[in-house]
Amino acid sequence: MKYYATLKKQKGISLSGLLLWGAIIVILAVFTLKVAPVYLEYFSIKKNFNAIIKETSLQTPDLHQIRTSFGKRASIDNIKSINAQDIHMRKENGRFILSTKYTVKIPLASNISLHIDFEADSD
Repeated sequence: MKYYATLKKQKGISLSGLLLWGAIIVILAVFTLKVAPVYLEYFSIKKNFNAIIKETSLQTPDLHQIRTSFGKRASIDNIKSINAQDIHMRKENGRFILSTKYTVKIPLASNISLHIDFEADSD
């Protein structure tokens, strides 16, 4: 009876459990480190679109001027997924909206890749 009581008090994780959870954590960390920069770039594109719209809201927006401004901002923020020619401008409810669509391919392991489609609009 005393032997059963000591077994019940023992708690912890086995070596195989430790290795399994360690492998899962490493895989999730690698996945996060590969995907996070793509989303940071997307949010940077949206931020630049909003800044350009605010900058040009007092005057009549010119697409050439907007593309030049975006090109300068993209070089500062290290935006590589799109260039100034990928920007489209439309008018909705009396406001000008900048937008773009692009796809990013992220290689994960050997022949496995992740494709993410983005649609960035100014607010």
